[in-house]
Amino acid sequence: MDGSSRASYVAVRGTLREQLSDGADAGAVGEQLFAVTSVLDSSASLRRALADPSATDDAKAGLADRLFGGKVGDQTLAVVRALANTRWAAERDLADAADGLAVEAVLTGADRAGRIDQVEDELFRFERIVAGNPELRDAMTDSQRSGEDKSGLVRTLLDGKVAPETELLARQAADHPRGRRYERVLDSYVATAARLREQLTATAFVAHPLDEDHRERLARALTQIYRREVQVNVIVDPQVVGGVRVQVGDEVIDGSLANRLDEARRLMSS
Repeated sequence: MDGSSRASYVAVRGTLREQLSDGADAGAVGEQLFAVTSVLDSSASLRRALADPSATDDAKAGLADRLFGGKVGDQTLAVVRALANTRWAAERDLADAADGLAVEAVLTGADRAGRIDQVEDELFRFERIVAGNPELRDAMTDSQRSGEDKSGLVRTLLDGKVAPETELLARQAADHPRGRRYERVLDSYVATAARLREQLTATAFVAHPLDEDHRERLARALTQIYRREVQVNVIVDPQVVGGVRVQVGDEVIDGSLANRLDEARRLMSS
C-alpha cells in the first residue's frame, strides 16, 4: 500500500477496534473478514465497485449490505462498510486491507485470552519447521494441491498441539496465501503479532462518542506518556459528566468533570 492507502487502513482499523471494544468475538470477526477477503479476491469487478471513488458512500455501503448482510455479523459488516467508504489508491488495496484486519482481529482475540505471546512463538516455530523440511515445504508450495488439501495437512500437524488462533492462521495461510509463499505469509503474521504485543490497550470512558480525530489525539497523548504505542478503545458511559476517564491496565487517568467536582467537595469538607 502507498501512503494514502496506509492512512485509509489506519482509519478502518479504528472502526475494527471500536467494534471489538464492545466485547465482540474477535476470532469470529477475524474468520468472517477472511471470508470477505476471499470474495474480494475472487472478483475484480466487485473490488472496483466497492473502491470506486465516484460512487457515493450510501451506494457502496448498500452494495456491501446486499452482499454480506446476513452472512456475517453486525460488527464485521460495520468494518466492511468502512472499507467500502474509505478511499484506496488501488482497488487491490481494499482486499489487502480486509486481509490485514482479519489477521489483527484473530490476534486481538489471542491477546484478550492472554496467549498472544504463545501464538507469536508457535507461528514462528512452525514457519521454521516448514522452511527446514523440504518435503513439507514442497507440499505447501505444490500448485497441484488445493488450498483445502494444504489446510487439511496443517490441521493434521497442529490440531490439539497449539493455540486455536495459531492453527486458524496457519490453516488460513495454507488455504489462501494470496499469491505469496507459505513461509512469507506466516512471517507477516508473526510481525503483526509482535506489533500488537508491543501495544498497550487503553479504555476511554466518555459521555459522548469520540470522533476519529479526538481518538487519534488521545492515542498520541497516551503514547507520549507511556513511550509505547497505545490502542484506544472507547466506551460511551453517560455517567461520565464531561471529560474522559482512561484506564490503562490497573492505572486510571481521570480528567472528567465529575471527578474534579468530587475532588473539590473533598477539599471543602476537609
